[in-house]
Amino acid sequence: MDYRQPSERKSMHARIVQELGMQIVSGRFKPDDKLPAEALLCEEYAVSRPVLREATRVLVAKGLVYSRPRVGTVVKPRREWHMLDPDVLHWLMQSSPQNEFFALLTSVRSIIEPAVAALAAQHATDDEVASIREAYERMEHAQTPEALLQPDLDFHSRIADATHNDLLANLCNMLSLALREALKHSNRRPNLHELALPRHKAILTAIENHDALGARHATLVQLDDARTALDVVLGQHL
Repeated sequence: MDYRQPSERKSMHARIVQELGMQIVSGRFKPDDKLPAEALLCEEYAVSRPVLREATRVLVAKGLVYSRPRVGTVVKPRREWHMLDPDVLHWLMQSSPQNEFFALLTSVRSIIEPAVAALAAQHATDDEVASIREAYERMEHAQTPEALLQPDLDFHSRIADATHNDLLANLCNMLSLALREALKHSNRRPNLHELALPRHKAILTAIENHDALGARHATLVQLDDARTALDVVLGQHL
């Protein structure tokens, strides 16, 4: 079930997960705080205890809370939250200042993506290289930032798949929601094609030449440019 944008037609279960999850991640409920008692929440949402408990189990599975008999439901320390869970990540994006969240994301990307590109340069098959090139060529032909978004995402995800490291590719996939939001902003920079495409082309060329060091360096350059693009669009220093 998608807890990120529950509509009126979706169950109260989804609404409870969305609202309580957002309140926890935003700091309305802090670590070690108890959530309101079951009876109060059941009355507030007009639901039965089984419905509320099912919603609580979802929050437990996301690492946000723990629940104990005679104790209640308690918010866990932030370090124990499942930050890469798509819903938790979405709530974090919604509740954090944009410049702070994207600075956090860019820092993580700078650690992961250069290594991903280097591994792809070492292990990509001819078909995988062709697939990465196909995504890049769609980037070249995109006429608007909106049209560029999916090819850009495909470019990065196909590089991750070409590492032949399932754990690393899955980690990149879990970050794709946040990456999508970052690209929506950075791709609004003026002169986008002239500035961004040569840096992506350098990554592609290094992978085509199976140049791991070159792919790592080209990715660092591209990420530095992405940081600059966000700085321009958001008007904040990242």
